[in-house]
Amino acid sequence: MIHELFTRLGFLFRRRPANDLDEELRTHMEQSIESKIASGMSPEEARRQAGIEFGSMEAAREQTADAHPRSWFGILGQDLRFGLRSLKRDRGFAIVSILILALGIGANVAVFSLVNTILLRPLPFQDPDRVVWLQPAKTGGGLSGSTYSSDAYDDVAAMNRSFTGVTGYFAFSAPNNMKLTGQSVPQPITGIGVLTNFMDVLGIKPELGRGFLNEDGRKNAPPVALLSHAFWKTHFHSDPNIVGKSISVDNAPLTIVGVLPQAFDFGATFSPGSRVDVLTAFSLDEGREWGNIVTLIARMKPGVTAQQASAEAATLFPQLYWGKRYPDTKGNYGPAVAIPMKEHVAGQIRRSLYLLWAAVAMILLIVCVNLSNLLLGRAATRSKEFSVRFALGASRSRLIRQLLTESALLSLFGAIFGIALAEGIVQWLAHQGSVALPLLSELRVDTASLLWTLLLAIVVTILFGIMPSLRITGGDLQSQLKDSGPGTSEGRSHERLRNALVVSEIALACVLIVSAGLLLRSFLRVLDIDLGYQPTQASTITVDRPNLKGEERYAFYRNLVHEVSTIPGIQSVGFSDNLPLARNRTWGAPGIKGVKYGPSERMPTFVYVISPGYLPTMGMHLRGRDISWNDTKTSELVIVLNEKAARALFPNGDAVDHMVVMSGKDVRIVGVVPDVHETDVEASSAWQVYLPVTQDWGENGVELVVRSTLPADTLGPTIMQTLRKLNPGQPAMQLRPLQEFVDHSTSPRRFFAILVAAFAGTGLILACLGIYGVISYSVTRKTQEIGIRMALGASRDVVLRGIIGRTLQLAAIGIIVGSIASFIVAQGISAMLYGTQPTDATTFTATLILLLTVALLAGYLPARRASQIDPMAALRTQ
Repeated sequence: MIHELFTRLGFLFRRRPANDLDEELRTHMEQSIESKIASGMSPEEARRQAGIEFGSMEAAREQTADAHPRSWFGILGQDLRFGLRSLKRDRGFAIVSILILALGIGANVAVFSLVNTILLRPLPFQDPDRVVWLQPAKTGGGLSGSTYSSDAYDDVAAMNRSFTGVTGYFAFSAPNNMKLTGQSVPQPITGIGVLTNFMDVLGIKPELGRGFLNEDGRKNAPPVALLSHAFWKTHFHSDPNIVGKSISVDNAPLTIVGVLPQAFDFGATFSPGSRVDVLTAFSLDEGREWGNIVTLIARMKPGVTAQQASAEAATLFPQLYWGKRYPDTKGNYGPAVAIPMKEHVAGQIRRSLYLLWAAVAMILLIVCVNLSNLLLGRAATRSKEFSVRFALGASRSRLIRQLLTESALLSLFGAIFGIALAEGIVQWLAHQGSVALPLLSELRVDTASLLWTLLLAIVVTILFGIMPSLRITGGDLQSQLKDSGPGTSEGRSHERLRNALVVSEIALACVLIVSAGLLLRSFLRVLDIDLGYQPTQASTITVDRPNLKGEERYAFYRNLVHEVSTIPGIQSVGFSDNLPLARNRTWGAPGIKGVKYGPSERMPTFVYVISPGYLPTMGMHLRGRDISWNDTKTSELVIVLNEKAARALFPNGDAVDHMVVMSGKDVRIVGVVPDVHETDVEASSAWQVYLPVTQDWGENGVELVVRSTLPADTLGPTIMQTLRKLNPGQPAMQLRPLQEFVDHSTSPRRFFAILVAAFAGTGLILACLGIYGVISYSVTRKTQEIGIRMALGASRDVVLRGIIGRTLQLAAIGIIVGSIASFIVAQGISAMLYGTQPTDATTFTATLILLLTVALLAGYLPARRASQIDPMAALRTQ
């Protein structure tokens, strides 16, 4: 078959021997003669009739040669060579056109790569469509509200009928939660505990070594780990013999059993914007009393749909126990739903990506409109050339084909430079680790992107090439040969078309600017949200806790706060086990002793175990008193509530100094602080409580917070030196501004708003160039007319105002059309807006002023040139 294929392809390029062709023609002739003789003609008459039908042998030979595919390539080659020579003669036009095309195609390919990576490309799992994320149907409560206990996991794995396997991972791991020891300075790394069947359920094969075995997850089993591909590459120099080696983590040996494949990045998939270095085998038995700790991921059986799995989860999960040792905890969980993993990973930003895709499509349309205008202008200067070629025998289709070939060459070069531009943009985006977008690190220009580029090149060739080609060759070419020149009627008819194109450019730019304006105003609204604390001038660092217990641990904490507070430049110090917009947990809500609450009267409560000084260091306005070092295990238990919890529990008075029950203990409310956004800047706050670290509530980390006017880079080394003095095992952590957490939370909205604004700016510049080009060309074409008018008495101001007025007239029509379209588009993106109405008058008014100003500037330069025309010189030279 391959040989046959090559043989057929060879026919396209092989020159046919002349002898063969003559022999074939003679054979056809003889067959025709024989056929006519058989029908009753005499031999002489049959030969005469056949000769009439075939014509001359030379003409038949030429027709046959023209029909051969090789001749098509020959003609194409002629067109390409002619097109290249033509573009070479007009280098300015060619360079500008290629740059504009590269801009439009590059932006489209970059955005397509982003959409393809996040939405279209399958996840790096085996049969990814069968992998689902199990979560409560009613969300809320942070990580604790979306995870399940060890007992609940066991029951789901044993009782379900929809899945071939159920797995999960420990959801409460913090960044830099482990340290690589055994070297001079411990290095922080991030590890995630996964269930031992994690790799099997997802269908991921390690690049080196093996996955986890069941015995790896047993209680007190020797610790083992899988390295991420990036960590293996950077820290172990891609050592092919790494499997089986032991490394020191947290001063204990950790055996490496495998290396994850490059295609699977745990952080990019499950925790966007985070880095995960190692996966460890998590023991459900060790965490059996820790409450809700694991996420649930399942692989559906063949033939089972996500809807069927959700239907089973809705009835199965309410039967689960939070803990088998506590029979009354049966029914603690509500119905659950099965969400396709792709939807879970990328579903929240799907609409934003589509908006971005639409924005670059508009850019490409504006590019095509601009190029169409340029081609129309260029073709007007070549009208005599086309007329001469037509007079010499060239057909209209031949001229159209030549013009389309030149357009295709421009698209080809534009696509080549566009791919280079897209590659640069994609590489930059892939290294934006602080942006919380899923799969961003896997962004690349792949085969699908290249095919998309090819499709774009074909589409733009048709869009900007076909209309000028038809328009140019559609008139009376013979009359153009006689009449072509400035001021002819043909030029004016082309002008109407160019005006229409400019109006469409302005309308498209208007839609882009209004959309970008609405998104930017929404982003600014988000930045204005009262977080409940002041992140500016506050920084945080993770402190490694030495293995101390009881009073020694409290003494370490007290000494830690005291030593850091003595560093020059630091105004206040405190710490908490969790920070807002970072890792979180919820417990049962506090309540007034003796009061029976309904199931919906109290909310899941976010818990922060804090030190004295934490609340003022965070910049929280405290009503009442702060936590004190005198609040110890032997003193009265105290608590600080947020406003929302305080108002709910004591709607008729001040909550301070009242008693509540928290986790079965009587505690006194000593203070009330503002509501803090726990998980998302744009989400509403829930109940929050702050508990003293010195009263043994079980802190799960130490996030030290300092407030200072000095930058974090200046303070960091001094604080690290102090931490090392207190604990020589302190890993090399970085002091991070608290604002980074806010920026991370708002990064997706900022990312899309900035990109859409950049595309809107690009559209505005292209529209400005389009206006300038049309008005400037019109002035050039009407130089003679303007000269006559000025010779007859028209003043320079009249000429100036006339051209500017015409420019503003075009802009006004485009703005009206664009405003109507913008209003429709704004309704479509209303769900993406925050605190901004789709009909926001400020945005629409600003767009109107901006477009009119740009149109005025674009039209002023050619108008000024027109007003300075010397009438006599214009009449002599035209």
